[in-house]
Amino acid sequence: MAGSTQKSNQDTLTVTGVIDWAKNDLLKDPRLSFLTEEKNQPFVKYGGLALLALYLVFGWGGQLIVNGIGFVYPAYCSILALESTKKEDDTRWLTYWIVYAFFSLTEFFSDFLLSWFPFYWLAKCVFLVWCFLPVPWNGSDMIYSQVIRPFFLKNQTKIDKTMGKVTEQVNLLGDNVMHMASDAVKSD
Repeated sequence: MAGSTQKSNQDTLTVTGVIDWAKNDLLKDPRLSFLTEEKNQPFVKYGGLALLALYLVFGWGGQLIVNGIGFVYPAYCSILALESTKKEDDTRWLTYWIVYAFFSLTEFFSDFLLSWFPFYWLAKCVFLVWCFLPVPWNGSDMIYSQVIRPFFLKNQTKIDKTMGKVTEQVNLLGDNVMHMASDAVKSD
């Protein structure tokens, strides 16, 4: 047990060590010290955003980067929201995930066509960031309140009936699989 705790601490220290190295040692290099100066911070931030935008337009692996941006940070914030006692942050991130699911479902059918456009990954990245930004004009709130919620409220009884039928079919399929598995075990 002590060995696994020590291994876990070593792994944590390794990750922490790399981050500390990047913050302290790398940025103290005289050739890179100008990056930490207050007057250059806007250039570093906006320059990084411009490089990311150019990479999403012309680079390789844009889908992975955009999906990481649209998933990793919101997932982290969702965990923090679940661990907090405030209801507002839970509602905010649940709204984001509803819009994200709606967008993912819509994108599934149009992705093959849209991904051929050169600015697709950049546009998707901007859209997802707009959906999770903590601003009054947050995309998730706007899309949920103006598109998803009215559609859901208008069609809720139809959706409930359809979901009931789907649930019945899934349960029936599960029962059939269980019977087939038990018959297979009995015959062996």
